[in-house]
Amino acid sequence: MLGDSDHDRWVRAQALFDERAYREAAVLLTELLDAADASDDVRHELTDVRLLLARSLYHSAQLNGAIRVATELLEHDPNEPYAHLLVGRSLQRQGRRDEAQPHLRLAELLGGYRA
Repeated sequence: MLGDSDHDRWVRAQALFDERAYREAAVLLTELLDAADASDDVRHELTDVRLLLARSLYHSAQLNGAIRVATELLEHDPNEPYAHLLVGRSLQRQGRRDEAQPHLRLAELLGGYRA
């Protein structure tokens, strides 16, 4: 499980995201991932951290970072629909529509997310 200080950072990062302070949330989430132990008992929590980091990077127009983090998440969980959506939308925003389409289709098929 995440330690107390890590949990506090997680809660603070969620609050920053909710306040639309996406860059600040991304900094905290990156620190949290860097400090986290990648053992099996925290894998689910790390998935949540990675997903919120990818969302924060996307919303702060750090598209290459959003693609990188969401792709890393997909390496661990290839059926994560929101990660596919983030990759697809990030690629769209970069004008890479052909590359985006497979991810957008998977996002829709796996989770009902429509781009």
